Amino acid sequence: MNDHNFFPSGSTTLIQIDVKDLRVGMYVAKLDKPWLESNFWFQGFELKNQADIDAVSEQCKFVFVDVLKQNKALKYEPRKDGPGNLTYPKEWLKSAPPKKIASFNQEAENAGYVYHQTSDLVKSFMDEVRLGGSINVVMAKKAIAECVNSVLRSPDAILWMTQLKQRDLYTSQHSMNVAILAIAMGRHLNLSVTDINNLGLCGMMHDMGKMRIPLEILNKPGRFTPEEARIMNTHPEVGARLLMSSRDMYEGAIDVAYSHHEWVNGTGYPRKLTAEQTTPFTKIVTIVDMYDAMTSDRIYQKGRTHLDATSVMTKLCGTQLDPGLTYKFIECMGIYPPGSVVEMTNGEIAIVAEVNHEKKLKPRVILLLDENKQPRPERIMDLSKMDLDASGQIYAIRKVIKADEHNIDLNKYYQNRLIEKALESAS
Repeated sequence: MNDHNFFPSGSTTLIQIDVKDLRVGMYVAKLDKPWLESNFWFQGFELKNQADIDAVSEQCKFVFVDVLKQNKALKYEPRKDGPGNLTYPKEWLKSAPPKKIASFNQEAENAGYVYHQTSDLVKSFMDEVRLGGSINVVMAKKAIAECVNSVLRSPDAILWMTQLKQRDLYTSQHSMNVAILAIAMGRHLNLSVTDINNLGLCGMMHDMGKMRIPLEILNKPGRFTPEEARIMNTHPEVGARLLMSSRDMYEGAIDVAYSHHEWVNGTGYPRKLTAEQTTPFTKIVTIVDMYDAMTSDRIYQKGRTHLDATSVMTKLCGTQLDPGLTYKFIECMGIYPPGSVVEMTNGEIAIVAEVNHEKKLKPRVILLLDENKQPRPERIMDLSKMDLDASGQIYAIRKVIKADEHNIDLNKYYQNRLIEKALESAS
């Protein structure tokens, strides 16, 4: 039987590589033709030098490489300058973000389009990788650039989209949300546009290695067996090697994929690196990765509220998370992030539409339910204006709640353009 283009059933470690993208250290496991039709003596070999690569290129258009058999020397080495430094400038923690260019309602339509288009692209990347394909890095970078432009115009608009979580799309949506949160963090640190783009790409690509994990493990609702945990914990290394094989991939994304489960005290995996051995971009993605995971409904857990998640994260500072960057991220998100569902002191329920960065306890909200938790005509409320409720008390937020506590469907409100309509009517 001719095995041209054959991809072994159930394989989780082989990826198809165009011969022009081969690198020294890769392990060629299959050719684009039967081995007997080639001049190679061994069915599987490591590319030890450029001559080996040239020999393969003369006989094949593409090959399959085994990412777990690649030479361990084939690894990312952090740069000694720029964002690849292992320490970040102290100025990051003192910086103020740039002013918004547009209001929420001016950016909302574009943010929705960018978010959903990029989400679809991330899902297509993941499907392609699961089937043995590679990542279109050019398209990924273009999509990230659109996300960066939206965040720089008005971060609240696209951050609102990260609240529209669907459990059955968790894996792809999580990578998208981590990219957006990383971009927002980059803006808050006042990084250059180039660095923000690179940081966003790191977020988008950080979990690609999970696409090589068998679905029965990836989607298992219960506790892993020791063997299943071992397999799951290979995803950082598998992801790094996958990204190394992707043409024109930003080198920092390779490092982040490899290191995003490392803790600052050296107890993480797979290499037990300390804070001094991980890059700032890795530290940032580790923080936003944890935040989105904790606030999302998953097969085996209900998501936490923003305040519950950040409370847990502050307790992990110095052991798992970098303290300075964690507090900067919490500052970036604010007390009541866009899309949060909140209960007012009079019992009414509202959605946070737009953050007030000068008066953080007084965002703009849209009232949805009355004090008896019954639907009421939607009303925009700027809490900084000190409006009074029916009993003559000033409107204020009591607490953040989960949307499903009162059967609030954020996706429905998004699809009906509730936020934009309310803001337009109030302007």
